[in-house]
Amino acid sequence: MTIRPYQWEDKCLQWYLLNRKPGEVPPPPTEQDARGWASALGAVPAGTMKIELSVQGTSSDTVVLQGLHIRTVSRAAPLPWTAYSMAQGCGDGIVPAAFNINLDADRPLAHATPGQQGDTTTPAVDFPFKVSESNPQVLTVYAHAHAVNVAWYLELDWSSGSRSGTVRIDDHGKPFQTSGAQGRPIYDYDTGSNSWLIDTTAVIQ
Repeated sequence: MTIRPYQWEDKCLQWYLLNRKPGEVPPPPTEQDARGWASALGAVPAGTMKIELSVQGTSSDTVVLQGLHIRTVSRAAPLPWTAYSMAQGCGDGIVPAAFNINLDADRPLAHATPGQQGDTTTPAVDFPFKVSESNPQVLTVYAHAHAVNVAWYLELDWSSGSRSGTVRIDDHGKPFQTSGAQGRPIYDYDTGSNSWLIDTTAVIQ
């Protein structure tokens, strides 16, 4: 399994909360460098965190993915930090299955939702999925937090013949973290002045 956290649906709709002043924050990274940038600064995804899971068997035997569960480690009030946008001047043959998670809920569940492949919207498809060495499956998870700061991880149930198990999905051994950011100051990076400028019109989703 390949786990790709810190994915961006759209850089213009991606924010991180930082406990830093604008002059202390370096320019936004490219998507592939987002994890290192966020880790170095102690940044937390604001509003929505996108995770891509690529699941593939190791032989010709079929493995059935039975379900995806959300485990909450802690819940607290949203972080009182400043939000920074990843935009700089906004103006694969495998069809992913997409799931929305409402982290504000007392018992968050993964709900199948229409996905996106390029410019094409794909229909909602729910568990179970079958995978093998020649038949991988991509699962895209959108975890949303609005009124809470949540530490959480996923568990993926699988079975193959008489065997079954559960795989924990987290951020290199640590829980993922996602925080609501409503009402927080929002900054965009201006490439003309190479500085962060306040944005009074942006809305964190």
